[in-house]
Amino acid sequence: MSQRYVADYKPFVMVDGEGVRCSIYVSGCPFHCPSCYNVASQNFRYGEPYTPELEDRIMEDCAKSYVDGLSLVGGEPFLNSPVLLPLVQHFRKEFGNTKTIWSWTGYTWEQLQVETPDKQMLLAQLDVLVDGPFIQEQFYHDLSFRGSRNQRIIDVPASFHAGEVRLWKNGDYA
Repeated sequence: MSQRYVADYKPFVMVDGEGVRCSIYVSGCPFHCPSCYNVASQNFRYGEPYTPELEDRIMEDCAKSYVDGLSLVGGEPFLNSPVLLPLVQHFRKEFGNTKTIWSWTGYTWEQLQVETPDKQMLLAQLDVLVDGPFIQEQFYHDLSFRGSRNQRIIDVPASFHAGEVRLWKNGDYA
């Protein structure tokens, strides 16, 4: 489904995960969650085409000592694996596990376990996944890094190791 478009790129933000992060907002999302905070990015052709120059800029920004990592936001990141999988592989080659990768998705962890290989490969590169669609009826303004109570903040490596969902910081993020 990806059209290889990026809705936005924001370096040095502190809302898309823990610490200072560089966030890429990919275009395209089929979930159409009511009260979506980024409605324009639901269109798969919104924004600008992804370019090698943007990737170079992201890598340069992420190399700054005060940057904690990269965040994949949408639209829907898991429908943009042609853009994001090479980017996160490049990120891991440059930074290993010294910096983290966070992602948000409308899919649940369980759905991603039976998805296509490209989605599973992208998931395997992540440190933290915020899963599930935004549900307006479960909205609470003080939730850390998520919009509704149904969404989980998942420690991806620990979950793979355990063979079941393990929450980031053992769920101690209110």
